[in-house]
Amino acid sequence: MMNLGLVSAILPDFTFEEVFDYAAAAGFGCVEVCCWPVGKAVRRYAGVTHIDINELDDAKIEYYKNYAKARNVEISSLGYYPNALDPDPETAQVAQEHIKKLIVVSARMGINIVTTFIGKNKNKTVDENIELFREVWTPIMRLAEEHGVKIAIENCPMLYTQDEWPGGNNLASTPHVWRKMFELSPNLGLNYDPSHPYLLGMDICKPLYEFKDRIFHVHFKDIKINRDQLDEYGFFSYPALWHSPKLPGLGGVDFAAFVSALNDIRYSGPACIEVEDKAFEGSIEDVKYGIEQSFRYMSQFLGKKGI
Repeated sequence: MMNLGLVSAILPDFTFEEVFDYAAAAGFGCVEVCCWPVGKAVRRYAGVTHIDINELDDAKIEYYKNYAKARNVEISSLGYYPNALDPDPETAQVAQEHIKKLIVVSARMGINIVTTFIGKNKNKTVDENIELFREVWTPIMRLAEEHGVKIAIENCPMLYTQDEWPGGNNLASTPHVWRKMFELSPNLGLNYDPSHPYLLGMDICKPLYEFKDRIFHVHFKDIKINRDQLDEYGFFSYPALWHSPKLPGLGGVDFAAFVSALNDIRYSGPACIEVEDKAFEGSIEDVKYGIEQSFRYMSQFLGKKGI
């Protein structure tokens, strides 16, 4: 059975303790804990730090582990979504080094999974980015293998806004790329979010069957496509003009089919609700309502009981 969880990014002002207290009360079984470097957010839902890995010692590691265990809520992964292939060398280096730190910490905490992006140089072709990926990620994956840590790459294209478009900031959004990507390491897999292939006009379930052994983590997020705006701007415009992230069940993703496919491949890992719906962000009460509505909606497929 899948472990229904929550991505902590939607609760940026909560402490680690408040996130886990709330997750336990709401009925979640796990939390993907955001672990960005402390500082200014680079974009919406980024820059959230519920564990500052640069301030960790053995005592703090035990504290976080024991706090989560006491609430019967697992840490599904340590999450951080930068652009490790950024065309700016300094930005790319900061991302790469933090990912390496997360690998070591994830192993020390016994979590053994990091959720992140591959990144992309949007000024280069896909083939050029694949070569860049091999250069940058080979030492990262060797470190992950040494520590027994899996790297779950979210399949988000990161081409939504004008500054990301047209190349996007994450290479790993299509099966064509995944096949080449997985040649690098058995520890490299997907944090699979069905809203991204839905946006790209792809089958959301078909990849699950081909890559069933590389599905390390799952996100539940939906997307609504505004057809009037799409008729106005077209698919080749940046998607922020014609799409909106939504709570599960409020967009176009067929979650019944998606969960059925996950069951077909016997996926039993973390499946975390990712809330990025602006209609539920007016207040913390709105945020909680959106989280809990998402929990209830997904529970009909997963057999969970919450508040």
